[in-house]
Amino acid sequence: MTMSDFLQSLYRAHQQENDLPAPKLVADWIDGLMQLLFPAYRNQHYPSFRHFEQAFLANQLMLLSLLSNMQTRLSAPADQLQRSFEFGLPQVHTSLLDDANAILAGDPAATTLTEVLRTYPGFFAIAAYRIAHALDHLGIPLLPRMLTEIAHGRTGIDIHPKAQIGSRFCIDHGTGVVIGETVEIGEDVKIYQGVTLGALSVRKELAQTKRHPTIGNRVVIYAGATILGGETIIGDDAIIGGNTWIVESVPPGKRVYYAHSSS
Repeated sequence: MTMSDFLQSLYRAHQQENDLPAPKLVADWIDGLMQLLFPAYRNQHYPSFRHFEQAFLANQLMLLSLLSNMQTRLSAPADQLQRSFEFGLPQVHTSLLDDANAILAGDPAATTLTEVLRTYPGFFAIAAYRIAHALDHLGIPLLPRMLTEIAHGRTGIDIHPKAQIGSRFCIDHGTGVVIGETVEIGEDVKIYQGVTLGALSVRKELAQTKRHPTIGNRVVIYAGATILGGETIIGDDAIIGGNTWIVESVPPGKRVYYAHSSS
């Protein structure tokens, strides 16, 4: 292949993907939204409500532009999806404040809600997930995964936007956390760094099945634990110790610890 042929093939590939949202624009949009939702994130002062309202409108117009550019991939008009997302935003905000307060209550090192909102990687990853999940719920492709991958790159926390996560979710430290596509997590769950909620090895044709575990309410999962499989259920109030490997269900209230044996 000549260099000219190579460049022509690359150009054709670019033309075929013209409707993809630009990663930088997606990052700019979620950063702007976080600044509007949480004053701890803001990088500017709004001298009046009108200025704040205009900033919010500009952010939503940015989302509309992202969706409009990928209209051929959407199952509904871009403006309809943008309005639906905006309508659900107050609930997303309430859920995220509940998450932040759960982190504050559960971490002795956290001194203020502002500290949690501005500095905790677990909160940013949860925020990106809840925003992405809301977009995914509307049937919007690709964009939700881009949002959670932005959070993954910044925090080391990998949450699939299709995962189902209940209220008051707490990720402490967070580096290396992986939460797969079909994970279901109840309310008031706390997990630490290095936790994997993953799938056992499955064939590609089983991609649409339940492949990841279900975590009940008020479960605590300590650092380095690995919980695998779509039939694995961790019951309410269970405690999973660090560095455990779990591929079977755990009864409610059970404590599971790694037992080290030396030769």
